[in-house]
Amino acid sequence: MTKIKKGDTVRVIAGSTEKGKGKEGKVLSVDHKNHKVLVEGVNMVSKHAKPSMQNQTGGIIRKEAPIDISNVMYVHKGKPVRIGFQGEKKDKVRVAKVDGKLEKID
Repeated sequence: MTKIKKGDTVRVIAGSTEKGKGKEGKVLSVDHKNHKVLVEGVNMVSKHAKPSMQNQTGGIIRKEAPIDISNVMYVHKGKPVRIGFQGEKKDKVRVAKVDGKLEKID
């Protein structure tokens, strides 16, 4: 199990402001092997594309680039919080660590 999943709302807590420090967005995908996440509207890069069958006009395409999973925090009720796990094997669930209390997420 991982602490950040596809569809979670996260806030970027590290990096430069150009890459999106302080911005919030929805997680589009998670790469567990390389510890990277793709966050909607964060770390935008320009890609130059030649005209092809899929993209008739070509030109400059703006898209999200992956950022390290350690640079984002889960947002729970508007605040970035740490994530933990509670339970054993089949009963294991993610919980948000809010003010010393544990609140179930899923």
